[in-house]
Amino acid sequence: MRQPRTLVERATDDFLRHLRERNASAHTIKAYTGDLDVFAAYIGARHWKTIDHIAIRGFLSHLYDKGLSKTSVARALAAVRSLYRWLAQEGVVEQNPAKLVSTPRLPKKLPRVPTIEEMNFVLDGKMPEVASFPERDRLMLELLYGCGIRNSELVGINLDDISLSNEAILIRGKGKKERYVPFGGAALAALVVYLPWRQQLLATLSNTLKTTMPAKGMSALLVNQRGGRLTTRSVGRIVKRIAVAKGLSPEVHPHTLRHAFGTHMLEEGADLRAIQELLGHERLATTQRYTQLSVKHVMNVYDQTHPRAK
Repeated sequence: MRQPRTLVERATDDFLRHLRERNASAHTIKAYTGDLDVFAAYIGARHWKTIDHIAIRGFLSHLYDKGLSKTSVARALAAVRSLYRWLAQEGVVEQNPAKLVSTPRLPKKLPRVPTIEEMNFVLDGKMPEVASFPERDRLMLELLYGCGIRNSELVGINLDDISLSNEAILIRGKGKKERYVPFGGAALAALVVYLPWRQQLLATLSNTLKTTMPAKGMSALLVNQRGGRLTTRSVGRIVKRIAVAKGLSPEVHPHTLRHAFGTHMLEEGADLRAIQELLGHERLATTQRYTQLSVKHVMNVYDQTHPRAK
């Protein structure tokens, strides 16, 4: 006989439903679901009043005992804090005991970002032989690096989102928030080359199947060889494959190109607020962590602003 769901399990279900209604990102919901399921299993049938900061510290110790890294434990603590924050808003609890628990100290390690020269080498030359759809893959790389968009934002672009006259794309970011991001001449050139190939592919598939391609596939900018919308997982595989073929680190992934976008703009003198807007960050602090202050940029700022440098 199935055991009735505990108080924490029911609260977790309601909280996750709230996140879906608020259009939280699929990645956030997936991560919170896993972490809060483990938390609910650890807490068991306890009542809110008996779950204090000591109990939550015990939960973190439990995660360490299972072999989880500091990053994973910190993420789980963030999920519990968010759950309690929502419970407080709903009037279920009066205090958030998770706030009394310190976040595990994480190493301040910035990912290695390809240089401007390395990115130019990847994009200016021919697509390598491993690129199964070179016209599409070039456009994909140009948009990831040239616009600094997220992988999920990239695959969500529809044809109608592109304004050729304004050279801008409507991007749907986290929480369904929309912003316009400009694209440059290189991305435009790649788009002009890709669109006829895309149209030809969809027409061929339509004729082969003796039917009209589904509207969902027709609306997507980036499509796979079967005519469907490209997935984030496919984008990750393609980026890694091309990066390795071009001599970059096998650790390169779509988010690396977004990071390179912010870092290189900063190096070339872009205003941090403008980078924040382009990246779609809510808080400037996120942008500051996200971009690397290169020696070149620091020296330029010093030379231009310090009175004793002139």
